[in-house]
Amino acid sequence: MSYGMNAINAKAELVTGQSSVPKIDKDADDKALREQTDAFEAVIIKMLMDNAAKNDNDMFSSQKDPGDKIYKSMFRDELSKASAGSFGFSQMLYDYLSEKK
Repeated sequence: MSYGMNAINAKAELVTGQSSVPKIDKDADDKALREQTDAFEAVIIKMLMDNAAKNDNDMFSSQKDPGDKIYKSMFRDELSKASAGSFGFSQMLYDYLSEKK
């Protein structure tokens, strides 16, 4: 594995809290490949939303609750999963990997 991929995996682990970036098996059937590319897109969307919300202190309330950061992170995680497949990253990756079969 190259240095670049190690850096990407480390950044994704740091940002998403996941143990690794979702693995994509290019030889998987169409349904499994679509699920894998959607999961990969969810990670990208989560990273974008986390970066955009760095300075957003008053997203839900102006109070500083003990679990505020955790709640916001969980909200962005679920929002990224729900919107995965609709931004186009997944479709581009799916099309590319489908052509390689």
